[in-house]
Parts: sequence; structure tokens; C-alpha cells
Amino acid sequence: MVKGKIVLVAFPFDDFSEEKIRPVLCLTEYIGPHKHILVAFITSKVKEEVLDTDILIDKNDKGFKETGLSVSSKIQLHRIITISSSAIKRELGNIDQDMQAKVSSKLKSLF
Repeated sequence: MVKGKIVLVAFPFDDFSEEKIRPVLCLTEYIGPHKHILVAFITSKVKEEVLDTDILIDKNDKGFKETGLSVSSKIQLHRIITISSSAIKRELGNIDQDMQAKVSSKLKSLF
């Protein structure tokens, strides 16, 4: 089961000169024989403008420790991509049921 997990994925810079390891939230289970997954970017830049599509993961939340994140972050539901499961470098943790409900509700309102 991968939905609700926070994992690290290597993303290339625009010029493909380097990669940056970033956390993402898995939004689906594996899709198809190639095990693709829809994921949403996570950023630690919480002081920047919070959009309607963002969900804050505060370090003081009761389920924060289980996320594996080290600082407060926000899930960016406007930054969704499909990746191959082979792109996952490592698992950090997972979001709790309350946070999963927030994500599901926000996604439904967007689509």
C-alpha cells in the first residue's frame, strides 16, 4: 500500500544538469503494470503564500512524527505528476487518517 506515504524522489533541474531530491505525497496506489503513481510535491517553504491548493503539515500536529519530515511543510496539490515507482529513492513516512481525509476532500473540490 503506497497511497498516503511520503517518499523521496529525484527530480531533474530544468536544464537536466543536476537532480534534487524532494519529498512527495503518494496520492494513488500503483497504477498498471509499470507501477506508476500520482504524487503531489511537498515543500518546506511554508512562509511563502499559502494557496487554496496547499495543505499545511505543521510540526506540532499530532501525526507529524509519522510523516518522517523534519520541518513544517505544505502539500502542493496544484503540483501533481505521475512517476514510476522506480523513481522512489526512499520512504520517509506517511500521513495519518485525518490528513488523508483533508487531502481527499481538497482533491475532490479541485476536480
